[in-house]
Amino acid sequence: MRFSVKSPPAATTWRAFFVLAAALAAVLDGRAQGKGYRPAPEYLQLGKPDQEEGRTIIAAFRQMGLAAGDFYLEFDLRVLPRRGPERVQHGLMWGSRNDQGALTRVVLKDDAGGERRLLVQNGPQPTIWSWQPGATGTQRLGLAEQFVPLAQTDLTPFDLQMPFLFWNDFTFEGVARLRGRPAHRFLFLPPPEVVAANPALTGVRVSLDTQFHALVETELIGEGGHPLKTVSLLELKKIQEQWIELQKAQDQWIPKTIDFRDEATRNKTRFTVTGAALGLTFAPALFEPAALADDVQPPAAERIVRFGQ
Repeated sequence: MRFSVKSPPAATTWRAFFVLAAALAAVLDGRAQGKGYRPAPEYLQLGKPDQEEGRTIIAAFRQMGLAAGDFYLEFDLRVLPRRGPERVQHGLMWGSRNDQGALTRVVLKDDAGGERRLLVQNGPQPTIWSWQPGATGTQRLGLAEQFVPLAQTDLTPFDLQMPFLFWNDFTFEGVARLRGRPAHRFLFLPPPEVVAANPALTGVRVSLDTQFHALVETELIGEGGHPLKTVSLLELKKIQEQWIELQKAQDQWIPKTIDFRDEATRNKTRFTVTGAALGLTFAPALFEPAALADDVQPPAAERIVRFGQ
């Protein structure tokens, strides 16, 4: 059997030529301006999703916090390398909000008994401060430092802060099925200062559960659209609050297990909450950068709900 190819009409040929030329010009123009690779949106339904709806979803998510006020968490970081022995590190977390956004004070304890303390300010003007024993005061981390793994794990200050949720350049890609549940999916593109600090990062794809409004997956995207790291929410935990001033029991869902997976090395770190206290009220001074050098005691033991593994 023989197949023949007909020559296209001249108008079609010229139209195709101009489309190709325009696409090539756009690529060359982007390289000339130093923009580099920019991942394209992957729309999940026929037609472009309603971008106004997407902006409404993100605006609401940015304002979300635990309904039960300030919180305290105890957690394990289980380091799961592709090769080599596993190990576990322990951490503590105090969380609150100010007029800029979420505030988190984190203590990481390493294998040698040392500590690394971080104060993470999220919001439109994100900032991270760090303190370690022997350091000269509290240090403000630069953007490049925020991508350095903490305590030889796959967790970075950037992962804790999640500043991409406040990047202005984003596209709503629609609704996807993720582990059997529907999720709103967005593609965020980094601002120039982030590109300068980490040229390997070209975008972040975010999936938000449509029911629980939880961030269920984050994918850091590299050159050519290849994933650099995947952060996956594996389990939520329901805690029944009985001490809130409303004087009635309330159910509060919090993330319990999160995986941080380096797609290049295949190494993984599993963040697991082992205890939580909700409905707390912390003094604002607890979240002052200079206060990182001060030791802080956990809430009373009877306030902490312990989780089994």
